[in-house]
Amino acid sequence: MREKRKTDQDQVFKNFPVPKALRVMVVPAVASQLIVLIYNMADTFYVGQTNNPYMVAGTSLILPVFNITLCLAGLAGIGGGALISRLLGQNREDEARRVSAFSLYLGILIAAVFSVVMGVFMKPILEILGAGANTYEYARQYAYCVIVFGGIPTVLSNVLSNLIRSIGRSREAGAGIILGGILNIALDPLFMFVLLPDGYEVLGAGIATALSNCIACLFFLIVLAGMGKGAVITFSPKTGMAERTSIAAVFAVGIPSAVATFLFDLDYVVIDKLMVSYHDLALAAIGIVLKVERFPLNVGIGICQGMLPLVAYNYGAGNRKRMDDTIRLSGRLGLVIAAVSILLYEIFAGQLVRIFISDAQTIEMASAFLRIRVLATPLMFLSFFTVYLFQAFGKGRISLFLGAARWLGFNIPMLFILNSIFGMYGIVWSQVTADTLTVLLSFCVYRRFRPGAEEMERKRQQLQEKGQTYDRI
Repeated sequence: MREKRKTDQDQVFKNFPVPKALRVMVVPAVASQLIVLIYNMADTFYVGQTNNPYMVAGTSLILPVFNITLCLAGLAGIGGGALISRLLGQNREDEARRVSAFSLYLGILIAAVFSVVMGVFMKPILEILGAGANTYEYARQYAYCVIVFGGIPTVLSNVLSNLIRSIGRSREAGAGIILGGILNIALDPLFMFVLLPDGYEVLGAGIATALSNCIACLFFLIVLAGMGKGAVITFSPKTGMAERTSIAAVFAVGIPSAVATFLFDLDYVVIDKLMVSYHDLALAAIGIVLKVERFPLNVGIGICQGMLPLVAYNYGAGNRKRMDDTIRLSGRLGLVIAAVSILLYEIFAGQLVRIFISDAQTIEMASAFLRIRVLATPLMFLSFFTVYLFQAFGKGRISLFLGAARWLGFNIPMLFILNSIFGMYGIVWSQVTADTLTVLLSFCVYRRFRPGAEEMERKRQQLQEKGQTYDRI
């Protein structure tokens, strides 16, 4: 069984042609990202059927906090997953197993702490997010379900998804996320419009989301059990503690990933705070736009997630050609999808917004916002793409620098600057302006710090000295 698992990993990471390997890894990752987005949007869609903009605004306020739970998952999942792929490239399977156990328990611990903090400090946190008299109760109901009670299964299922993908099993990694999303879509109307009385639609949406994440987590645990003893991904403490250098490597990539995701969500919080100073309809409109615009962005993130283990494995193995081919093909694919998304959103903005709410004024405002925000799609993809590459290389400091520069140096300051000059539409234009600067910086940093021929040759020679080989494909 163990030999078969190793053969399957070799097929994806070493033997398949790059387009096929990328397809095997990327398609399930993209599908799971789209389902995640759809089930997040399903809550907005079903809540929007009440035609109550305050309910829509209340659930929108929790989106950044819910995404923080995903960034906590990224600390353990992306940090551990990137390292596991590099360790497999170096043929260090035993250490990869120890890293997986450490990452899983780390994810559970930080999720538990975050859920407790949110439960204890619910009122001040929601007030900071901009919840007012009309939206507070809806936001509170939703937050208790998806964050306080559903935080641990949400984080654990995402950590497991990343770790399972890191060993080349992207199909199983995507299947669990897809299962949770489909269940959420199905359970939303049941809890909102059948089981709970009128006025509790937001609570019903929260219960459906929490329950679906619990079932997704259970699915991953079943997948893990099916891998049998000796699997790379394991909860078993018998594997022992990971090496100090490995623990440091998990945090070196995981912390920058979590910080970048946190700053991404902080950007959303700032947008909400600035928009609420105009009126609640503006907040409802931007809440819808921030979800609709994520279709192409989530596709891009799926491409990056599928690409990361391939790049990390071949970086660890010293296979420069295969690594570079993977990077080039992934980048081109993401840019093509971004270009298509701009065209579709410019044409069908009104129809897309109308799916979520029927209020004419909100539709008009959200459509205008969407046509502007979508112009940043290729820039946003390139920004994420570069960060994921440095995560694959294990160069956490550089990925942290790029993430901090993007949000703290460009995006968030630009929100305040353009809002003060141009008002509400300055907030909407800030993404294009800031990400133009981010891409220029990312390009310069990548040219300066990408792995060179000497570094890759040194890795290859180290493997050969240990009696290990790799294929130049």
